[in-house]
Amino acid sequence: MRRSDAHEYRQAYNAQAVVCADGSQLILTTNLVTTSADAPSFAQTILAMRQGIGLPTTVLADTGYAGAAAVAALKAQGIEPLVAIGRTQLHRPYDFRPPPEPKTPRQVKEPWRIAMKAKLETKDAKATYKKRKQTVEPVFGIIKAAMGFTRFRLRGLNNVATEWLLTALAYNCRRIVRIKAA
Repeated sequence: MRRSDAHEYRQAYNAQAVVCADGSQLILTTNLVTTSADAPSFAQTILAMRQGIGLPTTVLADTGYAGAAAVAALKAQGIEPLVAIGRTQLHRPYDFRPPPEPKTPRQVKEPWRIAMKAKLETKDAKATYKKRKQTVEPVFGIIKAAMGFTRFRLRGLNNVATEWLLTALAYNCRRIVRIKAA
């Protein structure tokens, strides 16, 4: 895998996790790919849930997952994807440096992006999408900081996929104990 054409190849993996946004923060399914881009595996990861717990009604995802094919595949299965199509906040509120020079806004021309932008500007979609940061980001933070899982110890896609699944199961066990204690 490589980050861009200017970088060298590395043995690296892109670990994906679908997390419940309804309060439990349990990992519902995982996927592991050998590409740095998130979009190609987005629909595949979500649709793989059909064999397990079933398909969700709504999916929240950040800009990296924005792709016409993935959004169309999810919509075809009756899933409403809410995928950010660009930066929602140009300047971080806690950044005390002077703001950067304003850039010309990116022109959105694809019909699905225009429709997604309009959908994300509605009151209900904003309230729903707001859950994404407080749902997924803490899960990866806990896995990395509290559980100490910062790198894969095995090599090979099948071995690493098993290691990622075991890490997700360990996280879920930890989370269930915390939920029961509360």
